[in-house]
Amino acid sequence: MSFSQALIPEFDQEMKTTRTLLERVPEDKLAWKPHEKSMTLGRLAGHLAELPGFVVSIIQLDELDFAAPKEGAPPRKPLIAESRQHVLEAFDAKAAAARPVIAGASDEHLAKMWKLSSAGKTIFAMPRGQAVRAMFMNHVVHHRGQLSVYLRLLDVPVPSIYGPSADEGKI
Repeated sequence: MSFSQALIPEFDQEMKTTRTLLERVPEDKLAWKPHEKSMTLGRLAGHLAELPGFVVSIIQLDELDFAAPKEGAPPRKPLIAESRQHVLEAFDAKAAAARPVIAGASDEHLAKMWKLSSAGKTIFAMPRGQAVRAMFMNHVVHHRGQLSVYLRLLDVPVPSIYGPSADEGKI
């Protein structure tokens, strides 16, 4: 079984779980943040919604420089949720675009090096397959954990993720 074939069921499950959490984002709290150094709820939800697009960049580009948009393109602007529907539509579109890119990636292609940089300074370089795991899948799980804490602090029921939650005693 290829790496991409093994990754697809995990991708599907993580995207389903992430969408379930995004469905709980309270629209009246998008500007809320638990700490001065934290992202707002709207920014965190927006970041989760845009992350599936990151895997497309990892697989299709040889490198990504956060500070340097493609020639002629406007500067990158982070997605900030304007509403629950806005963030869900963005997430659904990015996840739908990412799945076939992952499924179509060969092991040979995923073994090629990929680089992430900012303003020409390398942040890291690693094989694409490793970047898919570390900078996409783990990244989604990390921020989804943050979002579940935001929801808990706002007294919004947290769905079951890897097992029962305190709000939903089911899997």
